[in-house]
Amino acid sequence: MSDRAPADYLPEYRDKLGPKELQKMYGWHGLPDGWETMAYPDFLMRRRDLIAGIIKEGFARLSGEVPTDGQIILSLDEIVGNGETSRVEFKATLRTNLHTQQIDPKMELATLKTLAAFLNTSGGTLIIGVSDHGAPLGLNADGFQNEDKMQLHLANLINGRIGPHYMMYMHPRFEDYQGKRVIAVECSPSKSAVFVKDGNADRFYIRTGVSTSELTNAQTQEFIKQRFS
Repeated sequence: MSDRAPADYLPEYRDKLGPKELQKMYGWHGLPDGWETMAYPDFLMRRRDLIAGIIKEGFARLSGEVPTDGQIILSLDEIVGNGETSRVEFKATLRTNLHTQQIDPKMELATLKTLAAFLNTSGGTLIIGVSDHGAPLGLNADGFQNEDKMQLHLANLINGRIGPHYMMYMHPRFEDYQGKRVIAVECSPSKSAVFVKDGNADRFYIRTGVSTSELTNAQTQEFIKQRFS
């Protein structure tokens, strides 16, 4: 790294490690979201809090207060079969309005709202290519040439309207569901507040039951104070 600025060398590590490994490294090293552009005193203050949390969790694990085994992994059939919950939502398409059969920015915003809400709350899984009732629809309606093009489009949306440093909390994968191809995006809880750019506005969303809700400015400030303090 020598005397290079973090904002210069971090992209190289993003490419080498991948989002899951990068998320793990951020966690264990106490790196706050957006650390690469922080003023150094702010970085030290935020990192101090995160390191304290790592130590606290370590003692909790040693005392048996926190289970050390992994969480139960459900298959896609099981996830869809359980229906929409506070941590699962279905979307028919990523960008196409099925009523007009046209690309509709409102569809993309709906996807971004759900992803941000999962990050801001307790994590979750967004499945695209499935109806609200769990019927398999597939991905053809969105009109992408291939899966790589679709994944790139989703990544560009996230980078441009949520922020590239939040990509490490989202893990998209393509799967077959009842004979149809779908994409599932697993989201981990973010370490900092996530906003969605909507024109000139930055909007804040959380999960409330099976719905995604936008908070007012006052509600957002209170939620951030409670969730990310």
